[in-house]
Amino acid sequence: MAVLSISRRTVARSVRVLGVATASAALALGAAGNALACNIKEFSAEAKCDGDKGVITVTDVDKSGVEATVSVYLVENNADVRMVGEQTVKGSKEGTTITFDEAWQPNAEYRVHVVALPYIKGEDISPNLTTPATACKTEDETPTPTATPSPSESTPADEESDSPTPSASESSTAPADTSSNAPTPAAGESNLAETGANSNTGMIAGIAVALVAIGGGAVFFGLRRRGASSSR
Repeated sequence: MAVLSISRRTVARSVRVLGVATASAALALGAAGNALACNIKEFSAEAKCDGDKGVITVTDVDKSGVEATVSVYLVENNADVRMVGEQTVKGSKEGTTITFDEAWQPNAEYRVHVVALPYIKGEDISPNLTTPATACKTEDETPTPTATPSPSESTPADEESDSPTPSASESSTAPADTSSNAPTPAAGESNLAETGANSNTGMIAGIAVALVAIGGGAVFFGLRRRGASSSR
């Protein structure tokens, strides 16, 4: 009987020890599970520029890889103005990043909402995202190209080329003879002009011819008188 009673007490003690160990293991596994579960603190958001375009990025560093739905809202006066977009993401040890295109303005406020069931039933990244004080580069800030003359603006060379060009018939036509109204020079003067003589040479030649004619006439009359006297 003593041996039997000892055996019962031993079994009961062993059962209690096993129950304590099992409970401890369950607590340890629960703690480990909670440590590996998806948590809102594993999400972060940032507003930055991609070239001259504004974007909002959300990074998930959840090692368990639980799929999460991320929604981004523009906030003004503590109220949602509009939804920027919604995407799903699976975290990783290195971090998984998703990007939302958003032409954000400086010092704007955005709310980032995360749902990752069964761990995150709908929480916001705290605090809300505030964009930088300087906006991304816009097209208005790019250098303005120098204006080039339009085809309608004519250059001096074009204006000269636009002036009427005389036709072949007009250029080949001789100028009108305007010498008909002017007195025609005497033949003697033209001949003298060709030889380079003075204009008085013609007058002197005329006087000489007259004197020769007078002398010839005097000789002729003198011979007639002599003939008449000899015949008497």
